[in-house]
Amino acid sequence: MSTLEEEFDPLVVGRRIRELRTKKGMNLEVLARAIERAPSQVSAIENGKRAPQIQQLQKIANALGVTLNHLLSAEKLSERSANELEIERAQRSGLYASLGLPDAYIGKTVSNNILDIILGLQREVERLHLQRSATPEEARRANLELRKEMRRINNYFPDLEEEARNLLAKIDHTSGPLSERLTAELANELGFTLHYTQDLPASTRVITDEKHGRIYLPMRREGRDARTILLQALAGHVLKHEAPQDYGDYLSQRVLTNYLAGALLMPESSAVAFLQAAKTKCELSVEDLRDHFGVSYETAAHRFTNLATVHLDLPVHFLKVHESGAISKAYENDNVTFPSDVFGSVEGQIVCRNWSARRVFTIEDRFTPYYQYTDKPVGTYWCTSRIENSDQGQFSVSVGTKFETVKYFRGRASTTRYKSSCPDPSCCRHAPAELEDKWGGMIRPTPKLNSSLLAAIPQNGFLGIEHREVLEFLEGQRDSS
Repeated sequence: MSTLEEEFDPLVVGRRIRELRTKKGMNLEVLARAIERAPSQVSAIENGKRAPQIQQLQKIANALGVTLNHLLSAEKLSERSANELEIERAQRSGLYASLGLPDAYIGKTVSNNILDIILGLQREVERLHLQRSATPEEARRANLELRKEMRRINNYFPDLEEEARNLLAKIDHTSGPLSERLTAELANELGFTLHYTQDLPASTRVITDEKHGRIYLPMRREGRDARTILLQALAGHVLKHEAPQDYGDYLSQRVLTNYLAGALLMPESSAVAFLQAAKTKCELSVEDLRDHFGVSYETAAHRFTNLATVHLDLPVHFLKVHESGAISKAYENDNVTFPSDVFGSVEGQIVCRNWSARRVFTIEDRFTPYYQYTDKPVGTYWCTSRIENSDQGQFSVSVGTKFETVKYFRGRASTTRYKSSCPDPSCCRHAPAELEDKWGGMIRPTPKLNSSLLAAIPQNGFLGIEHREVLEFLEGQRDSS
């Protein structure tokens, strides 16, 4: 079989033949006589059930008055033919076969309206099937694609920076940190009143009632920045996020919402001026950025990655690592190599014990910034790490850069240095030979079972939000007001 025969799609070619034949007012019998074949054979070709040889396709092209290349071109089919083709493909899938339904014959007498209904039903069945069968692995794949896109744009979203400037202009805020008073004023400018409550549904962080212009927030908790959760709610409203349809939507919306909230807390013009002045003095510090804008260390670290490459010409990386050693979040555009699974996903992977993200947990002084150089297989990197507490335990938050660009950072004089040869198991996975000889085969540790390994996706959707509970909460709030 020739390369050309191997490449063309019988379904697409069949639909194009039918399109051209119909336009010429030619019925099956006429085309069949022209190519010296039975009408049933032509019908099988048009339905994609038979792949004709190139010589036969040439005869068909001649009979239809077109070139062979036109018959095999990648040119789009008409909308109707494309819809018919999508229905045909769906009916040949394993999912459709599992439903035990007969094939729907789509003849020329079937109206476009009926065609749209059939197609809509098929798409909805596929969507529900994907949602039902979704697993954490799907989230990991979606997150990998999102991380690639963030790396491509250097984690900088100019449209969101512009949106933040426009929002801040509504409250005449031009520079410096955004106070709690101004945050509340921004909410009022956008048409919302704020309501703090102790009985938010457990599956939610905040509820925005756009119908009545109310935002319901949890009662303040020690150590939580009251501005952040409110700004994230306002960002979701401003960006007009619809209910996400899959993990990709959800993760993308979360990134955009958090980005806009960070851009409001630390306005671009003020933050860039602050960072550029620090770079000039070779005193760049995430701690200083945190203190200047009164935000959490993690928020400051995220914002630093937004601005470092575009405005300071510095490649960087970011890591958030649980005390167990597992990566929670990661970003890089400085070519540092994170541990990853065979699909390239880094979340959940264990960081080398010799990286600063792990070494910082061994330091008793939690007040002084921790700086470290690490010699890795891809080069030497410098990092600054700090530990933050959360409901899920302790996490280290790290920002790092290549050895060549560390000259602009405070902490570059650190003498703390470790070597990492991970993913080589001899680096920190395998115990030294003397310990293996002493203990090997005589221990039986009982591992903790990560419940998420066995958890099914909630029946109420992959977000796990109890929709009924949310509506009942809102009804209760309206009744009590």
